[in-house]
This record gives sequence, C-alpha cells and structure tokens, in this order.
Amino acid sequence: MKYLIDNNLPPALAHAIRELSTVCDNTEVYALKDKFSPDTKDIDWITALSGDKHWVVVSQDRFKKGNEEKEALRRSGLTVFFLDKQWSKRKYWEKAHNLVRWWPAIMDHAEHMTGGSAFKVRWNHGAVAKFEQVQL
Repeated sequence: MKYLIDNNLPPALAHAIRELSTVCDNTEVYALKDKFSPDTKDIDWITALSGDKHWVVVSQDRFKKGNEEKEALRRSGLTVFFLDKQWSKRKYWEKAHNLVRWWPAIMDHAEHMTGGSAFKVRWNHGAVAKFEQVQL
C-alpha cells in the first residue's frame, strides 16, 4: 500500500512514519509535498491518485471546502482516514505519539478495504482500535 499524509500534517511526521514502516513489506509513506507541489489543489492530487487504487490518504482535513472535492473523493476509489477534530487541538508531539499508536491499525484496516471508503480516526485509541465509517 501507498500512504499519503496530507499537507495539514507536518511532512516530518510522514517521513518518521515512513521510516517506522520500513519493516513492513510493500508499504510506502509520503508527505503530500513529496509527490505534489505545495500549491496543488486538493481536487488535482485526488484526481491524480485515483488511477491507482493502492493509495490511502490520511488527513486532518474534512474536505469541506466544496462539493467538488467530496465528489472527487467519492469517485476516486481511494481509502481515506480522517483524523477527528480533537486531533487539531493537540500539539505536534502529542499528534506524533498518537498517530504512531494508531498506525498499525490504519495499515491493517486499509489492507482489507476495496474501492473507496472513508473512516474517522478518533483521538482515543482504546484497547482495540475502532474506526467509524463516514460518508463523503
């Protein structure tokens, strides 16, 4: 699988998760800025990735800027993990710690998905990581 960490999370966090994921076969992790120029509009990178169903997007954004983005995500066939709004209130190191904690569950869940789907990643992990499916 190939994972894209959206611009609303620090690229350094994506790079750290990439390094931690090197023990996993066939797992690639990129910051959005690694693949696209910083000024690329969401709809453009969503459309570009839609040709390859092996992409998984992790974002703190809910893509509420317009129906055009949501429609592009619906049609893209991408699996998307949205970090719940509680994540935006946390400091960098707290986010880093919690995303690393969630990461194995995100990878496992993504491996079992086919076609487009979207899930909310809550702040609290719990004894068993559970995702809530969301409508785009």
